[in-house]
Amino acid sequence: MSYIHAETFGQGPPLVMIHGWAMHSGVWRDFARRLALHYRVICVDLPGHGRSEALEAFKLENIAETVLAAIPQRRFFLLGWSLGATVAMAMTSRAPERVERLFVLAGNPLFVQTGDWPGVKAETLDAFAELLQTDVQQTLLRFLALQVNGLAHGKTLLQSLRWALLECPPPAAEVLRAGLDVLKNTDLRAFMRENPVSTSMILGEKDTLIPVGCGAAVQGLNPEVKLQILSSAGHAPFLSHPQQLVSAVTGVS
Repeated sequence: MSYIHAETFGQGPPLVMIHGWAMHSGVWRDFARRLALHYRVICVDLPGHGRSEALEAFKLENIAETVLAAIPQRRFFLLGWSLGATVAMAMTSRAPERVERLFVLAGNPLFVQTGDWPGVKAETLDAFAELLQTDVQQTLLRFLALQVNGLAHGKTLLQSLRWALLECPPPAAEVLRAGLDVLKNTDLRAFMRENPVSTSMILGEKDTLIPVGCGAAVQGLNPEVKLQILSSAGHAPFLSHPQQLVSAVTGVS
């Protein structure tokens, strides 16, 4: 079993948090300390990211199984961001009895736009995959910039993401490509339709990767999903709107 690194903050009910594409658990640190007033926050590095060992094959079923096996708590709250939200949904699908509540943060059960489903354009992911072949660093910087595009204080937020990214060496190019493949080829709408676990979907009003219309689309699959829209937030609200996000996760204003 591959080693999975985690950072833990606070005491209380366990809340496992899973970061997005190309990142690592350090991106959560300041936000995790806020949540640590309410939960025992466990920030996990995905396989091949941060300080976690890589998998032989970075595929969604392998990732979900590996992360589940690395969490000692029998039952926990689960929050995933972006690619981490895809992983969190897959973990919940595999082991719903272990998840107290699922938080889908800036995530989408079908990440890529189709004729009847809102999402990111496939060409956007293809462009990142193509650039990865020649310049990993430039690919990552472009992806970070896309997350804060059009936001107030966007330059400051971008700098925060850059500093977080540089704390650890970037994942290997093949891991990054495999992560894009997961986003491009995964469809978890059937899971979301039948999902037995209490679920909150938290979206940023100005997210350029996850259209706010995803919320209504998911509620169309499962009206039991609680939808929360963070006004003026983009793809990384834990940086731009941390207190509003804490309220969305805890229910405490």
